Amino acid sequence: MNVARSFNNWRKYRQTVTELGRMTTRELQDLGIDRFDIQSIARASVAR
Repeated sequence: MNVARSFNNWRKYRQTVTELGRMTTRELQDLGIDRFDIQSIARASVAR
């Protein structure tokens, strides 16, 4: 994997973690997400 792709994947991961982390617990529950699942969901978003 090249440096540019790695950096873009890292940015996408951080953006996902940040956006989900800003949501309230109620908003996350409405989406079917537990707060402790945020990092695994962010990792999955990079894998796509």
